[in-house]
Amino acid sequence: MLNVDLLRKEPEKVKEGIRKKRLPSELVDKFLEVDKKWRTLVSAADSVRADKKLLKQGDAERGRVLKEKAREIDAEIAVLEKERDVIIEQIPNMPANDVPVGKDDTENVIVREVGKKPDFDFEPKEYLNVPAVLPLINTEAATAVAGSRFSYLLGDLVLLEFALVKLALDKLMSHGFVPVVPPVMAKPEIMKKMGKVKFLEGDDAFYLPKDDLFLVGSSEHTIGPLHMSDTISSLPKRYAGFSTCFRREAGSYGKDTKGILRVHQFDKVEMFSFCEPSKSEDEHKLILAMQEELMQSLGLHYRVVAVCTGDMGFGDYRQFDIETWLPGQGKYRETQSCSNTTDYQSRGLAIKHRKDKDDRELVHMLNGTAFAIGRILIAIIENYQTKDGAVVVPEVLRAYVGKDKIQVI
Repeated sequence: MLNVDLLRKEPEKVKEGIRKKRLPSELVDKFLEVDKKWRTLVSAADSVRADKKLLKQGDAERGRVLKEKAREIDAEIAVLEKERDVIIEQIPNMPANDVPVGKDDTENVIVREVGKKPDFDFEPKEYLNVPAVLPLINTEAATAVAGSRFSYLLGDLVLLEFALVKLALDKLMSHGFVPVVPPVMAKPEIMKKMGKVKFLEGDDAFYLPKDDLFLVGSSEHTIGPLHMSDTISSLPKRYAGFSTCFRREAGSYGKDTKGILRVHQFDKVEMFSFCEPSKSEDEHKLILAMQEELMQSLGLHYRVVAVCTGDMGFGDYRQFDIETWLPGQGKYRETQSCSNTTDYQSRGLAIKHRKDKDDRELVHMLNGTAFAIGRILIAIIENYQTKDGAVVVPEVLRAYVGKDKIQVI
């Protein structure tokens, strides 16, 4: 959540940031109105308690009156606190001043392009039409079992998936990332502390009402709370999480309904970092560098995009995406994202670090996709397809997969 002091001291600055993210800035005035009432009542409650302390022994009636008055004020304070919390949860993190201002992904800014598009002497196919892959992605059987937007991966594609996981973990561990398999469900209050209210309120989240639990849309959702209420003495603390993730893909009806690009269930390796506030911009660059190192090791052509204010995440201060060239589709597709949420998440989770013996401050928290497995599989299939319908295994993955090529069966 946002710093209350910032809302009180610089409301116009917060309003400007909210407008840049294309959200209603009236939330600030609404919060300040409730906050003023809350502070007035807190002050009144303190005065009543001070009066109680000054009572002389034997003044029972006066004590009873003050006790009842305190109880009434506390009840009003509780109502206002809940109202304050609901409002502040709707206020996003402020974007950095130099983040491009725009309405949606059409106004994102290309930072750089890396690598070359593959040069084919034939017309490249979209991944689902590559002959070697046809028996290895079974959406028909999955639809019969679980409904649309699910699939079975089989054979060599499964080997390729876990080769990508192993490659990511090996590279990230060499930079101090600790592997973690986090829970794939979280309580609503945990998701709120992570600043994921919009995810909960939207149509993208899967909810289990009997258990009052949400399925995670990203490993980030449950790696962040790993250090809830902790004071961390040594930073940065970096994690590489592997988990299955779940999203309804609301808003994409009619788009990519077949295959494994937009599915309800997908696997992902996610980077997460807790660091000192003064170093979070550098940490963000490191996470982006890790993403680029992984993509370059696969020999894929991609571009880095600075995400504009209207497209960036609700809790993000700054966000970059990596979009990878898919020759079979003739377009770039987002394959990775990385974000600096500053102290927006750590404030809700009460995660601090010890600057010195007597001084503590909130950590900054960052996240970034190492590999969204399905999308990287698509990129490999389309970029490494051959004229005879096979798929060449990228050299860096061959030792993990145990073969050089996925042949047509």
